[in-house]
Amino acid sequence: MDKMLARGSGSGSTARPRPRAVLLSMVAGAAVVAATVAVASSASAGTTLGASAAESGRYFGTAVAANKLSDSTYVGILNREFNMVTPENEMKWDATEPSQGQFNYTSADRIVSHAQANGMRVRGHALAWHSQQPGWAQNLSGSALRQAMVNHVTQVATHYRGKIYAWDVVNEAFADGTSGARRDSNLQRTGNDWIEVAFRTARAADPGAKLCYNDYNTDGQNAKSNAVYAMVQDFKARGVPIDCVGFQSHFNSASPVPSDYQANLQRFANLGVDVQITELDIEGSGTTQADNYGRVVRACLAVSRCTGITVWGIRDTDSWRASGTPLLFDGSGNKKPAYTAVLNALNGGGTPPPTTTPPATTPPPTTAPPTTPPPSGSGCTATLALNQWQGGFVTYVRVTAGANPINGWTVVLTLPGGAAITNTWSAQPSGTTGTVNFRNVDYNGQLGAGASTEFGFQGTGVGPSGTATCTAR
Repeated sequence: MDKMLARGSGSGSTARPRPRAVLLSMVAGAAVVAATVAVASSASAGTTLGASAAESGRYFGTAVAANKLSDSTYVGILNREFNMVTPENEMKWDATEPSQGQFNYTSADRIVSHAQANGMRVRGHALAWHSQQPGWAQNLSGSALRQAMVNHVTQVATHYRGKIYAWDVVNEAFADGTSGARRDSNLQRTGNDWIEVAFRTARAADPGAKLCYNDYNTDGQNAKSNAVYAMVQDFKARGVPIDCVGFQSHFNSASPVPSDYQANLQRFANLGVDVQITELDIEGSGTTQADNYGRVVRACLAVSRCTGITVWGIRDTDSWRASGTPLLFDGSGNKKPAYTAVLNALNGGGTPPPTTTPPATTPPPTTAPPTTPPPSGSGCTATLALNQWQGGFVTYVRVTAGANPINGWTVVLTLPGGAAITNTWSAQPSGTTGTVNFRNVDYNGQLGAGASTEFGFQGTGVGPSGTATCTAR
């Protein structure tokens, strides 16, 4: 929902996991691990997540927010436990190119610099995505949008050339449900080849980085993962540069770890690409949560081309699904049973996952964003699209000008009782609970007659599903 040391673009696979004692006795093998995996801690092997993963030639990473790098507890865990980082939001389109042709890398550079200073690698996340686009990009279409996307991918990948282990080149381009279709988006409407163009552009800009496609609800074999599989198979057959596939792996009781999780990873690996678990979080607590984390880690270790795992945050309070306590450390930074389960699995040398079958997978209910603007008057209108799961939500709001151009807008909506906003993009909120006024930011206030822009926010509790009012300025 992705965002490393540069590595060649070839398809060489990672060695199958071996027991630690054997690895330590093989000088040549140890040299390869030392050369390709930077350990972010001086701790001895087997005592931290990153060090334990490195023993089998893998990484164990986390999503990082730049504004939390001043939190000593957060940084202490980051530096001790992880050997890969993914910028949480700082490399996305709205963050890096808020105005067309004007790039801002300050926050992303801070994360990359911290990683380099502490022996960690970086996954770049994400170059092209239908969401978290700046307002100016949302208002483009056709060849103008295609050209803007190509320029954005070129500029960002060039800026970080040689500093990124793998890029999530394209994120979440396939629709949920049983259709196996591409997601309808402004990028998709520029032509069905837009994903291929993004990958070819990224290869030209940063030839040493691995290029990944990243998505959610593809963790087991289903219509969506089958569609991604077919795309990767086609790309490999035609020489389109793709090196890896990312599986976000956001799990909860409504969408548990699929029984065929490992088999699904393996079938993609059999296409000749690496597989990576890119945004792992598992809601729950205690033994149940620990067992699920252990299953996921063992599944990765059992697939030789599963090159690493990234958890989407450090402490439960850092998570986008904080109410579900989905991470390995509690809000105070203490290790949870899930942490111990992960460390034990990493130190187990690739033990196959258990064969017990969990309940059938049911994806969280999702309401797709509207594809046509609502009727508009002389001011502006706002429509909501809600993605709700147990304990949290993401809401997308589309603002559409009426019959006349506008120079600014304010959207007012009321959150249900108990709901709270944890993150907002492309708008300025007046608060986090109750009735909230969202005002445009500097780059998306001016809209031509009938033009639209989009902002969004995520939160805990039940998301708003009613109407919102829009006032033009």
